[in-house]
Amino acid sequence: MLDWHGTGMSVMEMSHRGPHFLSIFEKTLADFRSLLGLGPGHKILFMQGGASAQNAIVPINLLADNPKCDYVHTGHWSAKSLKEAQRYGDMHLAASAEQPRELDGAMAPAFGYVPPLNDWQVRPDAAYLHICGNETIGGVEYHQWPDLAALGAPNVPLVIDMSSHILSRPMDFSNVALAYGGAQKNIGPSGLTFVIVQEQLIRERAPKAMASCPSVFDYRGVLDNDSMLNTPSTYPIYIAGLVFEWLLEQGGVQAMGRLNAQKAALLYSAFDGSDFYQTKVARSSRSWMNVPFYLPDDRLYEPFLAKAKERGLLSLKGHKAVGGLRASIYNAMPLEGVQALVAFLADFEKEQA
Repeated sequence: MLDWHGTGMSVMEMSHRGPHFLSIFEKTLADFRSLLGLGPGHKILFMQGGASAQNAIVPINLLADNPKCDYVHTGHWSAKSLKEAQRYGDMHLAASAEQPRELDGAMAPAFGYVPPLNDWQVRPDAAYLHICGNETIGGVEYHQWPDLAALGAPNVPLVIDMSSHILSRPMDFSNVALAYGGAQKNIGPSGLTFVIVQEQLIRERAPKAMASCPSVFDYRGVLDNDSMLNTPSTYPIYIAGLVFEWLLEQGGVQAMGRLNAQKAALLYSAFDGSDFYQTKVARSSRSWMNVPFYLPDDRLYEPFLAKAKERGLLSLKGHKAVGGLRASIYNAMPLEGVQALVAFLADFEKEQA
C-alpha cells in the first residue's frame, strides 16, 4: 500500500503510463482473461461509472445504425437498464417476470423467476438482447444463457449485466457479445467497471457510436487506447489483480463454482426444511450469490437482526425495495460463514417455537 517493490511509491502515486503500473495492469488483465477462459475474439475494457453508467453506454455504443434493442425484465436492476435504454432507442420488452406464475411445481411471485424461454419474443432484427444475469435484490439468477437461435433470433447479439456473479462459476462466453459490471461484488473495490466485448461487435456490426457519445465512453476508443484513453482506476485495478491471484490459487472459477454451489445448497436446504422461514424465488432461478428470505411475523425482524449481530452475522437486512432478509454469499464468503448462519437460523427458529 505504501511502497511498491522498493520504489518508495504507493500504486496510488504512480503514473498510469509508467513501467511499474503497466506491469500491474498487464498481469491483472492476463489473469482476468485466464480466469474467464476468453478466446481471442473477446477483449476486456476497464472503464469507470459502474454498471449504472453502462446502462447508457451500451445503447449509445450499439444503437447508432439500428435503434431496436430488446430487454428481459427480471427485477430491480434489469428495470434500471431498460428504463435507461428507452432514452436512446426503440426498447422492446422481450419477456418479463412482472406477473406471478407457476414454475417448478409451485407459484412463483412477480420477479421471483427467470421467464421460461417459450414466453420470450425477441425481434430477429434487434441490435441486441439484454439480460441481467443475477438480480441481487430479488435473488434471481440465470443458470444458463438463452439460446438465441432457439428463440428465432440467431443473429441478435447477447448483452449481459454480470455485475454480481462474474467469476462465481465457469461461464460460457462463446455466444456472449458483451458483458459488463461493476467490480465491487467478486472482483475488487468500487470505482472499476469491466466490459467484456466481442471485437467483431464494435468493429463490424456496430462500427460507430452515436454522435453524442462522449469519447471516453466510446468502446472503440477505449479499446484502441488499451483502457487508458483517460486515467484508469489504478488502485482498484491493482486490488482486482490481487483478487485474481487469490482466485487462481484457489483453483480458479471451477473451484469457486463448486464452493458456491455447496454454500447455496446448504443455505437453501435450511430454508426448504423449515416451516418458519420462507423463500419466494422459483427453485430453477435461485441465485447462488444473493438469498432473500422472510420471517412469519414482521415483529420478528428486529430481534432476528439484533441476535444475528450478537453472533457476528452482519448485513442481513433485506433491500428496502422488497424488505425481509437477505444473505449475500459472494466468493469471499467462506463456507464456515454459511454454516454459522445456518446454525443461527436453527437456533432462532427453535427459540421462537
